[in-house]
Amino acid sequence: MQPYRRKRRKPVAEINVVPYIDVMLVLLIIFMVTAPLVTQGVIVDLPYAQAEALSQDSKPPIVASVDKDGLYYLDVGDGDKSPMSPDDLATLVAAHLKLQPDTPVIIKGDGSVAYAQVIRLMVVLQQAGVSSVGLMTDPVE
Repeated sequence: MQPYRRKRRKPVAEINVVPYIDVMLVLLIIFMVTAPLVTQGVIVDLPYAQAEALSQDSKPPIVASVDKDGLYYLDVGDGDKSPMSPDDLATLVAAHLKLQPDTPVIIKGDGSVAYAQVIRLMVVLQQAGVSSVGLMTDPVE
C-alpha cells in the first residue's frame, strides 16, 4: 500500500481581468449617457445671491447701473441719477479711474433686464479700462 499523497497545486500568479473589464464597460456606458446632461446650462435667477459684502475700509465703489428699460446710470458718489449714453459712461469711468486707479467697479442690474444689456455694460466698462467688475445682488432672505 502506498501512502496517500496530496497533489500540491502551484499558486497561480495571474490576475483574472474579466470582471474588471465588465465594470469598466458599465462605467463607460454610464458616463456616455450622463455626460450630455451635465454639460447643459441651468436656468438661474442672478439678482439674488448669498455673497460677502464689500469691506468697510475699501474705497467707495463706482456703481454702473442698468434699469429695466436698458438705460445706463453711473454713481460715483455725487448723487446724479440721470441716464447716460454708453460713450458718456465709459468716458466718466475712465476719467475717474485715472484719478483713483484702485477704485472697485460694481454693476447693479435690474432683475428683469435682459442678460445682453448687462454684458453690453460690462463691455463698455472694459473699454473704459476696468480690469475687474463685481456684480451687485440682493441677499437671499
